[in-house]
Amino acid sequence: MGKVRCGFIKVAAAVPQVKVAHCGHNAEAVIALAAEAKAAGASVVLFPELTLTGATCGSLYRQSALTEAAERGLQSILDAHLPIVTVVGLPVKRNGKIYNCAAVISEKTIYGVVPQLYGSDNFAPFTEADSGTIELCNQTVDFDSNIIFATGSTTFGIQIGSDSRQVLSPAVEIAAAKADMVLHMTAEEEYMGSYNALKSRVMGLSERLCCGYILCSAGVGESTTDCVYTGSAIAAELGQTISESPRFASGATVTYADIDSEAIEAARIRRGINSTLDSYTLSLPQYASSGDIARTIEPMPFIPKDIDSGCNEVLNLQAAGLAQRLRHTNCKRVVLGISGGLDSTLALIAVVRTFDLLGLDRKGIVGVTMPGFGTTGRTYNNALTLMQELGITLREVSIRAACEQHFKDIDLDPTNRGAAYENSQARERTQILMDIANAIGGLVVGTGDLSESALGWATYNGDHMSMYNVNCSVPKTLVRKVTEWAARVETNEKVRAALLDIVDTPVSPELLPADKSGNIAQKTEDLVGPYELHDFFIYHFVLNGFTPDKILAMAKIAFAGKFDNETIKKWLTVFLRRFFSQQFKRSAVPDGPKVTAVSLSPRGSWAMPSDASVDEWIATL
Repeated sequence: MGKVRCGFIKVAAAVPQVKVAHCGHNAEAVIALAAEAKAAGASVVLFPELTLTGATCGSLYRQSALTEAAERGLQSILDAHLPIVTVVGLPVKRNGKIYNCAAVISEKTIYGVVPQLYGSDNFAPFTEADSGTIELCNQTVDFDSNIIFATGSTTFGIQIGSDSRQVLSPAVEIAAAKADMVLHMTAEEEYMGSYNALKSRVMGLSERLCCGYILCSAGVGESTTDCVYTGSAIAAELGQTISESPRFASGATVTYADIDSEAIEAARIRRGINSTLDSYTLSLPQYASSGDIARTIEPMPFIPKDIDSGCNEVLNLQAAGLAQRLRHTNCKRVVLGISGGLDSTLALIAVVRTFDLLGLDRKGIVGVTMPGFGTTGRTYNNALTLMQELGITLREVSIRAACEQHFKDIDLDPTNRGAAYENSQARERTQILMDIANAIGGLVVGTGDLSESALGWATYNGDHMSMYNVNCSVPKTLVRKVTEWAARVETNEKVRAALLDIVDTPVSPELLPADKSGNIAQKTEDLVGPYELHDFFIYHFVLNGFTPDKILAMAKIAFAGKFDNETIKKWLTVFLRRFFSQQFKRSAVPDGPKVTAVSLSPRGSWAMPSDASVDEWIATL
């Protein structure tokens, strides 16, 4: 199942239209909804707390007629032989006590009964002395609060009702036992504002416990006497809501969520989370999830949800890192190349913020524009505008004559527009920056971004090198977004116009001559592929450690309607080959701040041999 659906487990949260205290009717509703969930491709279906009786029976739970009817209802579900793991709630009598329980069943077998740990009105709390077995529906079944259930490639534990509000809730123990999912059956009465609090709690628990969290709460049929229930079902994973049910539905609802067990495992490895709790695991039948993956996959995972705070934080992190380097070196002057492109623009904005933070004169920022054979008027003029309007020191050094002399020195025909023609320009520019920095006692700030580093799209010992690189952990899609945001909050109209034009300018190293109309002829994305695809690949390959076949499957969903499958596969193959072949450049990169969750620094963040073979990764495609 893991490989067929790339680790996505389809779980259903089903809210039946219950009749309070009518166990026969409620059992029929469970059978119908479980069959519906199975037909939709789910391998696990979760029902609300006390599904078979309803959660608002009060003192009636002490009546044997009700508990016996609940057991008959459970038997009728077993008799239906449903080929899906079903988690259903009911009251259970044992040793003179009544427990609020979840029965985990499949086809005709009860695999375990999990009681509410802390108890509640009408229900006894569970203690270690209560663990053992129970006779239910003529079956001897494990009875314990800390059972972990395994089915297919996933594991889960169960939390019931108000246990979630306890400091040491069962969910904590479930996560400590390294189960992939917490299934929380509950009956949450609702009132103004309560749903948002509930949703925040679910998201927070899934983030803190590093798991998938599925909550299924009682529906409108429970709205008797003084309380209202809305049938809330919420699925979250690692702090993000995956799906949620419509509220106030007049009938039964089934909400589906595809939980990514591989993403959960990757997050736990990344955070260094180890199993700290002894629990026992019961194996259930393996039912393969099927059907379409019922979740949205973010096509640009590096872009923050809150653009204002996220973009501002990027610049603050860049500035904080550079500020420390300047303090440590007692350096009050920096040098950087300003091309009029995205990367150097973001670096300039970050350097200006750093100088303002430190109370340094912006004239200590030396921006150098170095026009060459491919420089266009558009980028050149934008570079000049930025430097002039931001109040930094502007220097212009043409590289044409130096490169022409260099071509003669190395016996290169300048009509041969190969690697030597292009790279000599990048190295000449870097030499200029380094030497100016030496002459003024400054520090060269690098501008290359994370995407270029991953693809090796940099000239070794050219733009690959600097004394501190503020952009090294910022991917191209985020560079563009932060620059766009900076334009929106900029008060200088000339700077704003230049920033917006830079955002709209095709990405290019401008190392080949412009076309006959003076426009950029060398467009990076035509050569290496769209950066939004590559940034998607970087995020899931480096951060999550996903296999290429899984990344491909996810990209097909994320970019549906924008890129066809063959295009995605083509550029994913290019990404893999370049990522592996260009590691030698990343093994010798300058320092720079880790701004996003992904860094390719060889000093702890990404250790990879320069000569590793890509064949095993390509084979998965």
